[in-house]
Amino acid sequence: MNSEFFSNEHPIEEKLPYATRLMFFPNGTSVEEFIIPDEDKEIVLEQLYPFSPIPKLTDEVEDMHAGKKFIVKDFRVTWEHGINYLVSPYYPESGGTVIDWIDENNWVEFEEDEFDDDDLEFTEGNDDDIPF
Repeated sequence: MNSEFFSNEHPIEEKLPYATRLMFFPNGTSVEEFIIPDEDKEIVLEQLYPFSPIPKLTDEVEDMHAGKKFIVKDFRVTWEHGINYLVSPYYPESGGTVIDWIDENNWVEFEEDEFDDDDLEFTEGNDDDIPF
């Protein structure tokens, strides 16, 4: 293990100190996937998880692209474009990265009759008014 990696910095662009294997996609392309020992999963999650609070390894989340649930400890990490990507176990089929994980605290259910088109008010304006 590279102790320099496990600092207070967020080493998204610093390649993890683990062996890799190829992860293949249905179209035949591949990326490097890190082989992370179970005993290091929590620290890797803490280093790469971009939101707060950080989930527990035992929490259940859903890859919203795959529409499938998984236990956080089953996450995968890839090395692509010079960056470590925290991804779902269904990444090869769905492309779901950490930003696509939802948990029961994020699930909001609405009845169909709660909203109608009038609830979505859009105003026409000048694009120059947009602050970005």
